[in-house]
Amino acid sequence: MRRVVITGLGGLSPLGNNVNDTFDALLEGRSGIDRITKFDVTDYACQIAGEVKDLDFDAHFNRKEMRKMDTFIQYAVIASREAMADSGIDMSQEDPNRFGVIIGSGIGGLPTIAEQHKILLEKGPRRITPFFIPSLIINLASGHVSIDHQLKGPNSAPATACATGSHAIGDAFRVIQRGEAEMMIAGGTEAVVTELAVAGFAAMKALSTRNDEPQRASRPFDVDRDGFVLGEGCGLLVLEEYEHARARGARIYAELVGYGMSGDAFHITSPSEDGDGPIRVMRAALADAHMNPEDVQLVNAHGTSTPAGDHIEAGAIREVFGRHTDKIMVHSTKSMIGHLLGAAGGIEAVVLAKTLQTGKVHQTFNLENQDERCQFDAVKGATRDVPITCAMSNSFGFGGTNAALIMRKI
Repeated sequence: MRRVVITGLGGLSPLGNNVNDTFDALLEGRSGIDRITKFDVTDYACQIAGEVKDLDFDAHFNRKEMRKMDTFIQYAVIASREAMADSGIDMSQEDPNRFGVIIGSGIGGLPTIAEQHKILLEKGPRRITPFFIPSLIINLASGHVSIDHQLKGPNSAPATACATGSHAIGDAFRVIQRGEAEMMIAGGTEAVVTELAVAGFAAMKALSTRNDEPQRASRPFDVDRDGFVLGEGCGLLVLEEYEHARARGARIYAELVGYGMSGDAFHITSPSEDGDGPIRVMRAALADAHMNPEDVQLVNAHGTSTPAGDHIEAGAIREVFGRHTDKIMVHSTKSMIGHLLGAAGGIEAVVLAKTLQTGKVHQTFNLENQDERCQFDAVKGATRDVPITCAMSNSFGFGGTNAALIMRKI
């Protein structure tokens, strides 16, 4: 089986508009969550989110280009340029037919839908932009990235709710393993801090309403958690066949060695209390990597800060890792950036690759009173300098769709 390594990273998050700024802020223990600035939140039950801040779109696109792209697409193009530059790839030396793109989104162009619907009601059908449909479709993130870099290999876009980013990376991993491409850009992107999305998630009672303390609102594994905090951004990896990467002298962050998928078949939004789906997906990733639970030192948990989700995931981790659970670290990136939905698995994979490269494990922020049902080393209080050789990332989505990735340092 062909080996697959990570040679480039790109990302935007509520903590920074590039990978290094995001990772440095995580290590410093800073929250990117604050009161929403994109619209008036006076009448909203939830008034906080993790917004991408101070991004100069004009530095990346001209006005004509921006009219063709919803924000989630713009995030993907910006992150892809960072990832490509980081990889050091020289496309003049590469076959574009062997370089593809898989970038997904959980929701896609919801801001464009809301904006154009308002125009339709107020000004009539003739005022709808001709770019309406192409700017909102989920696969147009992959489409624009492929056009931007002239990548003609496999091109697709999963939409599996909050597991999207991890599924995109896993699917690209398989493409390279099967020999259908040498390189892939893969991950997730999302930009739905909007009136409609916040109102919709709030109606489900899914969001934290700690409006007076936004930076303390996302608190995975803490007994006082009251819901997740909506975030936005993008996380992308450049995946590359190992021998191809070696031949061009590429810097390698880590090797992607395992990918698992499972379905809960239980409920449209809630996992089963026994954690059956998460248990099976972690075991599938371990089996795919030909590893034992004892080989893993760190789990980047899905860890959303929801009352039920966190302890169910914790129970699943203990079931999979058994006594070894007491020897691993389990942390949540969402504690500082919120939940980026379809982009969550992408940005968390970026963070995991940086963790393996640097040996620095960020804390789980806001962990003040750890839930007794989430008993493991949750990296409380500060970043740790701990060389990591093998780590797992979990992603679970509405509809009972689950993904797990395993990386190792080489």
